[in-house]
Amino acid sequence: MSPGRAYCRGSLKRGLDIALSLPALLILAPILLLLAAVILVTSGSPVLFAQERIGMDGRPFRLLKLRTMCKDASKGLPLTGAGDRRVTRVGKFFRSLKLDELPQLVNVLAGDMSLVGPRPEVPRYVARYTPEQRRVLDARPGLTDPASVLFRDEEALLGSVPAPSRERYYLEAILPKKLGMNLAYIDRASLAYDLLLVLQTIKVLFCPDKP
Repeated sequence: MSPGRAYCRGSLKRGLDIALSLPALLILAPILLLLAAVILVTSGSPVLFAQERIGMDGRPFRLLKLRTMCKDASKGLPLTGAGDRRVTRVGKFFRSLKLDELPQLVNVLAGDMSLVGPRPEVPRYVARYTPEQRRVLDARPGLTDPASVLFRDEEALLGSVPAPSRERYYLEAILPKKLGMNLAYIDRASLAYDLLLVLQTIKVLFCPDKP
């Protein structure tokens, strides 16, 4: 087992996830309640969206998000491009700052996810992984990863592709690159690298145009 894979599955990383996610949830609780109230007032209930994703060792779990789309959005593709009419006006703002991802701190605390790790995919895409690509399941999925930094404009990329071709474009042009980056992450994962990725994620969220 490589040092990176051992770190991804080890007690140090898990301990850090618990130590940071629990106080983060307590501190952010008032903000989460406010965001939930905004969703409730503007588009009704439910305020949370839960979607099945595939986690470490291929175990399915329910990923939590604040609902940013219309109530019947799950009938469409599990991909969202810029200009997607399923996204609500409030949801567009939440998604621009990744506020809709905050409930995933509960997933981190529960052990389904980590603060840093390969972003989890839906079962229909994981089923297409090659044996080599399935190595991303050696680690807990995360709130952020190297691909999240590089593909911070993924919705814009998908929005530039006609809807009928969007899924094919994602599977052939985007997903393989993301999986390659995350396989490289697992091989070199460490506490220092995780902290660097967290800082890079914050930078691209709040200062996207700065070098």
